[in-house]
Amino acid sequence: MKYTVQAVILGMGLVAVSLWATAQVPAAAYSASPWMASGLETDADQRDTILTIKKRVDEVNLVFIATDKHGKFVRDLQQADISILDDHRPPEAISDFHRVTDLPIEMGLLVDVSGSVRARFGFEKQAAVDFLQKTLRPGFDKAFVEGFNTRAQLTQDFTDNVAMLSNGVSRMQVGGGTALYDAVYRACRDKLAHEHPDHPVRKAIILVSDGEDNQSEVTRAQAIEMAQRSEVIIYAISTDDSGLVLRGDTVLAQMAAATGGKAFFPFKMKDITRSFASIEDELRSQYAVSYRPASFDPDGRYRSIQITSLKKDLQVRSRQGYFAPKQ
Repeated sequence: MKYTVQAVILGMGLVAVSLWATAQVPAAAYSASPWMASGLETDADQRDTILTIKKRVDEVNLVFIATDKHGKFVRDLQQADISILDDHRPPEAISDFHRVTDLPIEMGLLVDVSGSVRARFGFEKQAAVDFLQKTLRPGFDKAFVEGFNTRAQLTQDFTDNVAMLSNGVSRMQVGGGTALYDAVYRACRDKLAHEHPDHPVRKAIILVSDGEDNQSEVTRAQAIEMAQRSEVIIYAISTDDSGLVLRGDTVLAQMAAATGGKAFFPFKMKDITRSFASIEDELRSQYAVSYRPASFDPDGRYRSIQITSLKKDLQVRSRQGYFAPKQ
C-alpha cells in the first residue's frame, strides 16, 4: 500500500500530517499509535481514506527589531549576529532566520475615547486614518477599529477596505471613563488569538491612549499575558500632552516592552503623525527566527526570552517571553 504524506505546521506545538491511502485502511491497524490524536474517517462510497495525525512540535516563532546606536533600523543582520536564550539556555536548534518584509499583517487600532483624551482627539483620528491608508495592503493585510472608554465599541470589524476603516475611526465619540486593560485583553482574546496553520502573520495592536485606567475588570498583568499568549505586539501612542512623565506613560511603556513593541510620547501635534510613521516603518523592518528550545517541558509556565546582538552598538528588541503550551 502506498501513501503520500503532507505536513502543515500549525504554529508552536502541533503539526498536522495527512496520509492519503490508495486503499481502505482498518482503523484498528493504527489504534496502538501513541501519538495519534484523531483516527480514521471512512466513506463506503469512496476508496480513498484520509488519516490525520497530530504530533507536538516544540518550536518558538519570534519576531524582533534591530537598531543601531542612532536608532535606525538594521536590515542586514545574519543568524550568526544574534544570541538567543530561552529560559536562560541557548536553543537546541535554530530552524529558520530571515527578514520579514512581506508577511500579512493583522492589527487592531484601539483608540481611547474617554473624556481625558478630548484635547487632541480630532487630530489623532486623522493621523490614524493616514496611517491605515499608508500601511494596509488591500487583499493582503487587514485591520479592525475599536474605540474604548468604560467599554469597548467595535466600529469596524476586520477588513482590508481602508475607506470602511476610516469610517470606523470617524464614528468614534469622546466621553466616559477608561477601561484600557479590558480593551487590550479582549481585543487579543477575541480578535487576534486565533491560529493561522496555513500561513504565518504578524499580529499587532496600535494603542492610542493616555495609559490611565479606572474601570477595568482585568489587571494590567492579565492584559499583558493575553497579548503574549496571542503573540501580539503592542505599539502605544500616548495622548498625554503635559510634557511630564505621568503614571499612564509608564503603563504604556511596560505593555509595549513586554510584547516586543514600542511606546511613543508625542508632545506636539506633528509628532503624532511621526509616531504612526515610525510604527509603519517597524512593521516593514522586522526579522523572524524559529527555534527549538532546549529542555522544553510543555507545562504551561512562562518562559523568558533574551535576544541580543553580537555586533557592537546594535540593540535588539523582541517580546520578553511566552507561555509554553500544556501537554
